[in-house]
Amino acid sequence: MNAPSCMEHVQMSNLENVGDTGRHEKYERLIAKAKLVPAMRTLVAHPCDETSLRGAVEAAEVGLICPVLVGPAEKIRGVAKAHDLDISPFELVDAPHSDAAAAKAVEIIREGGGDLLMKGSLHTDELLRAVTSSATGLRTARRISHVFVMDVPGHSETLFITDAAINIAPDLDAKRDIIQNAIDLFTQIGLGTPRVAILSAVETVTAKIPSTIEAAALCKMAERGQITGGVLDGPLAFDNAIDPEAARIKGIRSPVAGHAEILVVPNLEAGNMLAKNLTFMARADAAGLVLGARVPIILTSRADSVRTRLASCAVGVLLAEARRRAAPIQGG
Repeated sequence: MNAPSCMEHVQMSNLENVGDTGRHEKYERLIAKAKLVPAMRTLVAHPCDETSLRGAVEAAEVGLICPVLVGPAEKIRGVAKAHDLDISPFELVDAPHSDAAAAKAVEIIREGGGDLLMKGSLHTDELLRAVTSSATGLRTARRISHVFVMDVPGHSETLFITDAAINIAPDLDAKRDIIQNAIDLFTQIGLGTPRVAILSAVETVTAKIPSTIEAAALCKMAERGQITGGVLDGPLAFDNAIDPEAARIKGIRSPVAGHAEILVVPNLEAGNMLAKNLTFMARADAAGLVLGARVPIILTSRADSVRTRLASCAVGVLLAEARRRAAPIQGG
């Protein structure tokens, strides 16, 4: 399927109008880099409320994506009219309800009609059911996982937190995929070689805390080439993973301690609490991406700021472009 030239009809907006630049320089860099890439054809599943539809329109306005809106056509037009959103430049694919919209968006991608999948106003579970279907979905050999790409005020590094949204209690094999997904994202969007901290409550290995044993095993797996592309250390407690002074006081010497860029949590509950603590206590922004499928999947929340929604799209665009460039080398 050929992508429509939607950007010819869209007025480009100025990023200065979407928030305070001083606080969000890490996101600004990602968005600016993604704007250098041709707009990606993005299937937006069931954008039937203002937030999800506006997010797609805004990402198109700054040149990140070329949306294909999939869902109840009249309802989408009604939302656009009610909130003064111009969707006339975009392709609109009619689907009667949210499950059908998810299935249709996935089908179009399977047929080669899209570079990215974006969640609209349907539940994440509905979208992932379509994605993970063994017969008609977008599964690969890799475990599907989620990464928060967090811009924390006052912290110099962009923090990746995984998995805080999909895998509830991952075992060792699942954690291997979760880590590899995050490393691949980090490297492929051009951030270099990541320092990966496997988090637990303490930095010593003890049978009383199983996550410390798994952390040690994952580090050994990296030594043996079962995880590649990053520098791993663990177990590490949160403080000595991100704070050099805390690591120094504990006597931990490694390239990762105090300088971690990817934080791998022991389970979804820990990750969810960590991400939300940073969001609500440290005023961090949390862009989100689902990895391990045939295409990156952009997850946004109704609580996301404009800039956070754009950052989620930017990370997805950069990853899709990296995969596109690598495809001829990998044989397609």
